[in-house]
Amino acid sequence: MTTPDPNEGTKEKAPQASNNLVWQLAQSDDTPWYKKPNLRMLYLVIFPTCIGVEMTSGFDSSMMNGLQAVDSWDTFYNSPRSTLLGVMSAMYSAGAIIALPLVPVVSDGLGRRWAIILGSIFMIIGSVLQTASQNFAMFVISRFILGLGIPFAIVGATSLIGELGHPKERAILGSLFNAFYFVGAIIAAGVTLGTFQMSSNWGWRIPSLLQIIPSSLQITFIFFIPESPRWLVSKGRGEEAMAILVKYHAEGDADSEFVKAEYIEIETTLELEKEGSRVGWLDMLKTSGMRRRVLIGAFLGLATQWSGNGLTSYFLARILDTVGIHKNRTKNVVNLALTCWGFVNATILALTMSRFKRRAVYLTCTISLLLCFTGWTIASARYAADGSQSASRAVLAFIFIYSPCYNIAFNAMTYTFLVEIFPFHVRSKGISIFQWFGRIAGFFNQFVNPIGIQRAGWKYYISYCVFLAFEVLFVFFLFPETSGRSLEELAFLYEGDDLRKQEERVEKEIRHDNKDNLSKE
Repeated sequence: MTTPDPNEGTKEKAPQASNNLVWQLAQSDDTPWYKKPNLRMLYLVIFPTCIGVEMTSGFDSSMMNGLQAVDSWDTFYNSPRSTLLGVMSAMYSAGAIIALPLVPVVSDGLGRRWAIILGSIFMIIGSVLQTASQNFAMFVISRFILGLGIPFAIVGATSLIGELGHPKERAILGSLFNAFYFVGAIIAAGVTLGTFQMSSNWGWRIPSLLQIIPSSLQITFIFFIPESPRWLVSKGRGEEAMAILVKYHAEGDADSEFVKAEYIEIETTLELEKEGSRVGWLDMLKTSGMRRRVLIGAFLGLATQWSGNGLTSYFLARILDTVGIHKNRTKNVVNLALTCWGFVNATILALTMSRFKRRAVYLTCTISLLLCFTGWTIASARYAADGSQSASRAVLAFIFIYSPCYNIAFNAMTYTFLVEIFPFHVRSKGISIFQWFGRIAGFFNQFVNPIGIQRAGWKYYISYCVFLAFEVLFVFFLFPETSGRSLEELAFLYEGDDLRKQEERVEKEIRHDNKDNLSKE
């Protein structure tokens, strides 16, 4: 194992390949996951219970996009535009903002699975109320309840994915989480395309009702998936944690050297975390390392919402209006095509981006977004000036180009990166901080975007170009490299002395364990 230079103190080390024993043992395993029956079953159940959580977010944004081009919805709610449309969309984020302080209490106290269950119950209630809405107020309240549930499910699910997955597949599983946003988005876009011509209110009630599907899947399958081994160890239930690791990471081999090393690393790391830190919210700001983690988590929350994606996620119909595309059928076709394209490129990127250096991926993402959005803004200005059809088509092309540019990192890497930079004892809080800033930014977007689009037109896009330029600088100067290391090794990413203590303890425990085995023989 690598021993840091003791003179480095708490300075961040230069990115390097891991010499961590657990990581080396994991990489030496040549058997693919699909040839391991227990691990294969675990991953199959992770899809509906954890990765499928993000289907709800995708369904919601795509449905709200589609409903704006459904005449029965537009008529029933008296053609909401500007402020009223912003309120209807923003209530989803408002509910999440209110719920987030309680999310770590449930996720850390009751476990990752119960956080998913509680969130799913809220979202089912919200979907039923949304379907049955009789007026503007009832629709807004239903969306607020939907928002209350989503952060519980997201924080529980992303933590569980990172803590249950085998180290070899952990990054890919985390990347696929956001890719499933587009599964929900495609379903919603397809449904609204099929119902937009219905004259009855079922033209918008059917899409609202179908929003219960992801949450229903989570509640149905959640008890078929084990709890996080790291959470179990933190609660003094080490035997249960070891049994889970043996079953899924070693296919039942209790003598597996990899699982023994993994368990020892988890146990010693959690002991060190308890020794060196408390878990209150204010304690997140007491050390320089934790402050850097919080800053990065907050930045990602803002960046994933303020990079221009909020425009196409909730207000595509209004954007198309600004470039001369007014037919509802055309809007719904574009919405469906864009979500299908997003799913294709997001899935490909989720399966490939985890192989590259995290910092390089984020730099590629932010620079490409800045270039794409600048072109989008120029084309929109050209259309506003002379109504050029070529400019209109250029805007449409940039909307489609934007999708893979965003998905390179903000979709494919965000939750993987968050799980990597936040240690176990603050992981739920760290992801909640990301969610809180993301929901604040989303609330602002959903409330302000329709007003900005209506009043400022293409000039409103300039603000996004400025923020994207800031993103490039932030990533370049402040993002650490986390690829090629185990979660336990990353627990002390900014704490060199603690990392050395952890490595020494793990080595000591493994040597002691090996001596015990030899003496028994």
